[in-house]
Amino acid sequence: MQASTKTPSGKSSHVSRQVERSRMRAVMNNIILHLHPTRVPASALRLTYTWGLGGLSALLTVILISTGILLMFRYDASVERAYASIQFLETQVMFGSLLRSVHHWAANLLLVTVFLHMLRVFFTGSYKKGRATNWLVGIALLLLVVSFNFTGYLLPWDQLAYWAVTVATSLLSYIPLIGNALTTFLLGGPEVGQATLRNFYAIHVAVLPALLLLTMSYHFWRIRKDGDISQPERDDKVLKLTTIPYLIQIELAAAALLITSILLWAMFVPAPLEEMANPAHPPNPAKAAWYFLGLQELLLHMHPLAAMMLPGLILLGVALIPFWDTRSEDIGIYFRSSTGKKIALSAAVLGVVLPIVLVVLDEYWVDFPGWLPGLPTIVSNGMIPLVLTMAGLGIIYWSFQKLFKGNRSESTLGLVTFLFISLITLTIIGIFFRGPNMALIWPW
Repeated sequence: MQASTKTPSGKSSHVSRQVERSRMRAVMNNIILHLHPTRVPASALRLTYTWGLGGLSALLTVILISTGILLMFRYDASVERAYASIQFLETQVMFGSLLRSVHHWAANLLLVTVFLHMLRVFFTGSYKKGRATNWLVGIALLLLVVSFNFTGYLLPWDQLAYWAVTVATSLLSYIPLIGNALTTFLLGGPEVGQATLRNFYAIHVAVLPALLLLTMSYHFWRIRKDGDISQPERDDKVLKLTTIPYLIQIELAAAALLITSILLWAMFVPAPLEEMANPAHPPNPAKAAWYFLGLQELLLHMHPLAAMMLPGLILLGVALIPFWDTRSEDIGIYFRSSTGKKIALSAAVLGVVLPIVLVVLDEYWVDFPGWLPGLPTIVSNGMIPLVLTMAGLGIIYWSFQKLFKGNRSESTLGLVTFLFISLITLTIIGIFFRGPNMALIWPW
């Protein structure tokens, strides 16, 4: 009689589970290796090179999409019920307050990590050797993240949100040529109201997510196409390690740390919620969202047209950096060289000191309209400060070349470092040192 070949049910089930786990592991490995190269340079795994900012930004995006979808189930985009729906979420929905706090703080943190990621790419010259396209895509991603935060800011419909958006949209109206049309489109009328809330909600939950996912996908694909993470040029053979497990275990640890940190922060620091929006009672001072306060600070010192032209020209210049700084020998090297490090340090100090000095001088002494009463305000308080500012930037660039003997790449590094630090300085002034009527105050 032929012996039975049947496998006991317990053993068969065990084998099936092993096969299923192997299949799932193979699928996950394929997904990982579509996002990452099979092998990565060992030096690229150093925390002090990339700081994990790109991966953290991607994870924050996933967190924001996930929490945003859950928040949509309880949010009502109407001026009559928006604030009440947030209150209900905060007080009646289990873990509703935590969910909103995680979404709020992750959105703010994403803006910081994307900005720092852009700085890291700039400081290491990672836009060189055919990577200019991805530099431009990175700028587009930064603008998308700012747009996400801006449109989401209004949704709670409290005093903080209402007046911050009112101030910010008034800034947009000064953009040459398209400002008024853009402002009217966003507001859906002459002022912030139901049409504005509906427009912001639609843009926030439909338009921007689609644009962000498409742009991020192209950004990741372009990184692979450009040869993955930039590295210094070497003649010797570069040691490479397999992505699995070396890179993945680092990414998992960073993800766990980020999620834990956001959860703990959200538990102890709830997302702000002030009184319901009241168009009849503006706060004093009425400030824009914190990431627009640098721009709002400029408006205190320049005609609005000049104040909008200046960051526009600077943004254009930053976008064109790869076509100006084409020296490829220093790609992947922080601050280009020892000379570059000295220039960057000097630029950072100057970026803190000079804006403070100019703000104080303009607040208490400089008065171009008073000194030149015969000229139109747009000239005396607009074109003259704008031309002087651009001339000053040219002098700073020239000084780095003459004083430090810096080449084009190192001098560009210094100028852009000065601009970035100046923006941070102006933002801090706007947050902490502007009080009632936007007058300078001591915060303590």
